[in-house]
Amino acid sequence: MSDLVKPDHPDQSLVLEFEFDAPPAKVWRAVTIPALRERWLPDCDLARAEPESSIPGEEVRYRLRDSEPPFRESRVTLRIERHEDGRTRLRIIQQPCDITTELPRPANTNCCLMRAAA
Repeated sequence: MSDLVKPDHPDQSLVLEFEFDAPPAKVWRAVTIPALRERWLPDCDLARAEPESSIPGEEVRYRLRDSEPPFRESRVTLRIERHEDGRTRLRIIQQPCDITTELPRPANTNCCLMRAAA
């Protein structure tokens, strides 16, 4: 069963939750081994095939890229939580990337502080 939290604004996260009758180690393999992950999250949808970050057995983060212009990117975080009964919850959190923080900044932005220092 999945609970969908749909964002009202494009800069918010999209969260999906799934419950599996499988141990966390099995779900972890499905989200981290490329041959298994390729079945539901193909490399062609990823900006990079390697994870951006990973906490073994708990969380892995990939970067996605839209297949059509303007080719926006987002981060998808896969979190694995163990239940006492042996079941596993998988939370998929997709967040848009803030491209402004990744662009190089000019040395002189001509803001008030720079003019005052001159």
